[in-house]
Amino acid sequence: MITILPVSRRDFLQQAFTAGAFVVGARLVPLDAFGGADAVPGPLPAWMPSVYLGIEPDGLVRIVAHRSEMGTGSRTALPMIVADELEADWSRVSIVQALGDAKYGSQNTDGSCSVKDFYDALRTAGATVRTMLEQAAASRWSVPAPECRGQAHAVIHTPSGRKLGYGDLVAAASALPVPAAASLRYKSAAEFKYIGKDIPIVDRHDLVTGKGVFGIDARMPGMVFASIERPPVMGQAVASIDDAAALRVPGVLRVVRLESPKEPYVFQAIGGAAVIATSTWAANRGREALKVTWTGSPHESYDSTAYRASLVATVKAPQKPTRTVGDVDAEFAKGGKVLEATYTTPLIAHAPMEPPAAVAEFKAGKVVAYAATQNPQAVQEAVAGALGITKEDVECHVTLLGGGFGRKSKPDYVVEAALLSRVVGTPVKVTWTREDDIRFDYFHGPSAAHMKAATDASGRPTAWLQRTAFPPIDSLFAPGATYGAGQTGMGFTDIPYVVPNLRVENGPAAAHVRIGWLRSVGHVHHAFAVQSFTDELAAAAGRDRVEFLLDLLGPPRVIDLGKEGVSPAPRGEAGYPFDTGRLRNVIQLVAEKSGWASRRPTKGRALGIAAHYSFYCYVATVVDLEVTPAGEVKIHQVDVALDTGRVINPDRVRAQFEGAAAFGASLTLVSELTTKAGRVEQSNFDGYEVVRMGDAPLSTRVHIVQSDAPPAGVGEPGVPPMAPAICNAIFAATGKRLRDLPIRRVV
Repeated sequence: MITILPVSRRDFLQQAFTAGAFVVGARLVPLDAFGGADAVPGPLPAWMPSVYLGIEPDGLVRIVAHRSEMGTGSRTALPMIVADELEADWSRVSIVQALGDAKYGSQNTDGSCSVKDFYDALRTAGATVRTMLEQAAASRWSVPAPECRGQAHAVIHTPSGRKLGYGDLVAAASALPVPAAASLRYKSAAEFKYIGKDIPIVDRHDLVTGKGVFGIDARMPGMVFASIERPPVMGQAVASIDDAAALRVPGVLRVVRLESPKEPYVFQAIGGAAVIATSTWAANRGREALKVTWTGSPHESYDSTAYRASLVATVKAPQKPTRTVGDVDAEFAKGGKVLEATYTTPLIAHAPMEPPAAVAEFKAGKVVAYAATQNPQAVQEAVAGALGITKEDVECHVTLLGGGFGRKSKPDYVVEAALLSRVVGTPVKVTWTREDDIRFDYFHGPSAAHMKAATDASGRPTAWLQRTAFPPIDSLFAPGATYGAGQTGMGFTDIPYVVPNLRVENGPAAAHVRIGWLRSVGHVHHAFAVQSFTDELAAAAGRDRVEFLLDLLGPPRVIDLGKEGVSPAPRGEAGYPFDTGRLRNVIQLVAEKSGWASRRPTKGRALGIAAHYSFYCYVATVVDLEVTPAGEVKIHQVDVALDTGRVINPDRVRAQFEGAAAFGASLTLVSELTTKAGRVEQSNFDGYEVVRMGDAPLSTRVHIVQSDAPPAGVGEPGVPPMAPAICNAIFAATGKRLRDLPIRRVV
């Protein structure tokens, strides 16, 4: 039975490992990758920080999960890597959830990078300990170490068959020097026992029996509860508070004023008036009785309808080039057939099922917090900055997350709890309401993209121009930032088509709300524009969509925009080239699995296809949908083919892409926030919709390409192709081209 042990930093070595346990610091990243980190004690001076892997004298293996669990399965997949290379018996593994600490490397469970960034490091951790156990056994038997092999939680002397359990070797192994990394022997893929297998998530029992501890469940002795009335417009602050009625509510203890921050907002608490009470219910009732007036803000003129129109106007005019191939203007000047289209997407919220929640205690200059956070190190930094203490004096315990999608890597809600605890002198629990969650999110900004192409007789583009504009995430960190180079590189600058004349441009857009990353980030709106326009060109040419898409991709090749002179080039990493051959392969695979070649549109029902590369993962999606006479969209089936390199836990990969299909359907069909006078108009799921069960895809089939390539992203790449695939299917079924999201109804 896998167990999860929530332990404090100070108790880690005392409680997680008993006396006599074998604890090894596993090498993770080069020293220069984390400036200022503390050195790992012992024989590993060249590497830090460390992930701890320990074995008890009775053979129990303890593996530290240093990333957050929010339904993605990271708390299972990462330990699976260690256990496999260690040759541990999975039933004799106990998983310890890490606190926020720089020694673990990045703990930001975001960007679809948990497995990608730590696959090699965790294999090294397992191989290091297995090697030391093998060496200990060899010494015990006085035999050459190569004759000893770790296998099924024991070391076996292969010539004689003698065997010693891992627990029997703990004392001897702990006295050995840590072997050099170059001397380690790693298992071949054929030897894997867990990697690539469907392993149930370790939290399954607690989740189905109601024992899982989420942020909303966290408790501290003597805590009080807070509900915060926040400034409804970004940039406002409290002008006055009338708390007389609030203080008469039974259970309300006091009202605390929170100062509004100055830019950059980053992860600061946004201010307001906090009602402190003996229960969440009392705090919310007291908050309803508050009378708060607000100062003015330059963002009070923000109107979403006018703002969308301004984005459209921006992308219809020349803007800053981010990539240029050939001479687009000269090609357009030749005349001939030219197609143009503009696509828009709205302001959207993360809306995880569990709103933000945290409890924190400030005492003697230090903070202890329990939080549903994707990034406990960001909690340390943000809380420390707000309270004027060091991040080492902030202890962050990570609970389960009821969804995140990027929202919970921004710990403003933990900062609120810590600030209030310093004022009231006791632990404070802050639980955001759904209304808070919708209105005060770090939003995914609205966008517009304008596409233009000149085509030859076959419909193939000879010139391609595309422009994008959106309020950038950069505005969160740099006040006044209006260009988003990093987001433009997400599926836009790196368009993979072979076109002789190509220009990509980015226009400015000011932010009037807090803008943050949301599942798939810039890929969401860029895939919608590029893949929808691709379908429009194919339709205009009367060509099969799959054949046309493959034609545009051209022969398999590696795209290196740095060699084209693109600066800054979209992020790339060693070992992760953009290989269009892999993208071609998933397109062909999804066409085969969906029966594309044999399906023909019927009145109101058809297939649509889209393909996209994001987070080093190649994805192609086919949507089979029906448009009813009333204009309702019914998604019968989604087929997804993906190549994300080596897969650790296929069950979780399938689950992530099934979830991405529903998430993408929400963004396409119903999800939209609007603003008037700077305020978000929606407040709950009656106004800000997500797809209900009856509107979600009835069936999602996930087809995983078996690959020995390095592991890539999983949590986000399934979202971007959904919107264009849905809209392309609607066009095939009805002849109506939809370019503005959300669709809501086909009219």
